[in-house]
Amino acid sequence: MAQKEEKRMRVYWNPYFGGFLLGILIIFTFYITGRGLGATGGLKSGVVAIVDKADTEHAHENAYYSKFLSDEESPLNNWLVFETLGIILGAFLSGGLNGRLGFKVQHSPKITVKRRLIFALIGGVLFGLGAQIARGCTSGAALSGIAVLSVGGFITMLAIFGTAFLFAYFFRKNWI
Repeated sequence: MAQKEEKRMRVYWNPYFGGFLLGILIIFTFYITGRGLGATGGLKSGVVAIVDKADTEHAHENAYYSKFLSDEESPLNNWLVFETLGIILGAFLSGGLNGRLGFKVQHSPKITVKRRLIFALIGGVLFGLGAQIARGCTSGAALSGIAVLSVGGFITMLAIFGTAFLFAYFFRKNWI
């Protein structure tokens, strides 16, 4: 019985099937909302709401934050916030139902957990800054952009994966 449970824990969807489903989801999202997918928009709304709560005057006077604030509506009243919360809830639900819910830091034996977490933090911050510059993340700017044949979507996707390919050369020694 333990072998069946262990085997069940290691079964993942085929990534091509997952990509196909993501493409179908993007088409439905455009049909229903008139916009593509995106995760950074929901996180940005959360940050704006926190800044507004902490210092309302600063948030309304700041050129960046004030673009996302209105007197009638909370920045959290945005469908992208609910999309992001749904992704998080769905990930926990999937992990729990499949016996894969737990905390584990995957790293090469060549680096420590601390170094892996530092690299992950630096990479996440750089990716977040890049998403703001590109006006969207991989899903928002690249996938949704490509779905409508936007030149900017193709450029964003090439920039994301091209940069990752170039940086992988310098950081692969941490994994191999």
